[in-house]
Amino acid sequence: MKIVSQIKEPIVVEMELFEKKFSNSMSSQVSLLNRITHYVVNRKGKQMRPMFVFLIAKMCNKGVVNDRTYRGASVIELIHTATLVHDDVVDDSNRRRGFFSINALWKNKIAVLVGDYLLSKGLLLSIDNDDFDLLKIISVAVREMSEGELLQIEKARRLDITEEVYFEIIRQKTATLIAACCAMGAKSVNAEDIEVENLRKFGELIGIAFQIKDDLFDYGDEKIGKPTGIDIKEKKMTLPLIYALNNASQKEKAWLINSVKNHNHDKKRVNEVIAFVKNNGGLEYAEGKMKAFQQEALQLLQRYPDSDYKSSLELMVNYVIDRKK
Repeated sequence: MKIVSQIKEPIVVEMELFEKKFSNSMSSQVSLLNRITHYVVNRKGKQMRPMFVFLIAKMCNKGVVNDRTYRGASVIELIHTATLVHDDVVDDSNRRRGFFSINALWKNKIAVLVGDYLLSKGLLLSIDNDDFDLLKIISVAVREMSEGELLQIEKARRLDITEEVYFEIIRQKTATLIAACCAMGAKSVNAEDIEVENLRKFGELIGIAFQIKDDLFDYGDEKIGKPTGIDIKEKKMTLPLIYALNNASQKEKAWLINSVKNHNHDKKRVNEVIAFVKNNGGLEYAEGKMKAFQQEALQLLQRYPDSDYKSSLELMVNYVIDRKK
C-alpha cells in the first residue's frame, strides 16, 4: 500500500474532505439504509476512482479544485458502488474485497433496492446542482458498462470472440469508468473540450492496461485476489487465451474450445489449458499489449507541465501494471 499512499500524497486533504462529503451524500431517513450504507463506506477499497478525479482536476487547474470536483467524485463513487452492489447479485457473489457482500448479509431484494437508491442519489446530486455536463459523462459510462457486460455474456455462449471484440468488451466494461473519472476531473474545473477528451482517452488507455493485467493474474501462481483459472471456469475469453487460439492448429483449437465450453470445471483440464496458453506465447503477447497501452497513456501526460499531480498520475499508470493483485 506504500505506493498508493505516495500517489495520494498531493491530494490527501481533498480525499479526507471527499470521504466526509461522500458519506453525507448517502444519508437517508431510513435507518436500515443508513446501516447498510455505513457498512459500505467502512469497507471502501483503494479509492482509485476519486483519486483520478482529484489528480486530473488539480493538474488541469494549477492545483485548485472546487465544489464541482467533489460532487463529480461523489457521483462517480455513488454510481460505481451501485453497479458493484448489483454485480454481486448478478454473480451470486458472497464476498467483496474480503468482506461479506450486501446480498450475502441482507439478501438480494434489499441489495437491488440499495443499488437503485445509490444510483438515484448520484443522479440527484448532479441534477440538484445543475451539473448536467458531469451527469452526461457518468451516464454514458454506465450505458457502456452494461453493454460491455452483455456483449461478454453473449460471446461466452458462443466463444466466437476476436481480439477486436475483446478490446471492445474491456473498453466498455472496465476502461469506460476510469475514462469517465479522468474526463470528470477535467470537466469539473471547466477545462476545454479538447483537454477533457485527451484525458478521457488517457483514462481509457489505463483502464485497458488494468484489465489485461487482471487477465494475466488468472495465469499467475501468486496468492492474489482471485484463484487461478477462474476466467476459464466462467468461459471468459481473455487476451492470452485469444492469442493462443488464433495461433493454434485446427485440432488444438477444437480441443481448446471444447475444454473451455464443456470441461471448464475439470481442474486438470483447466490446468492443461493454462499450460497450453503459457507454452504458446499467450502471456508474453498480452504483456506486450499491456505495456503498449501504458506507454501511450504516459505519452498523453507529456503535454502537461511537471507537477506533483502529474507525477502521481505517472505513478498510478505504472502501479496499474506492476501491482500484485
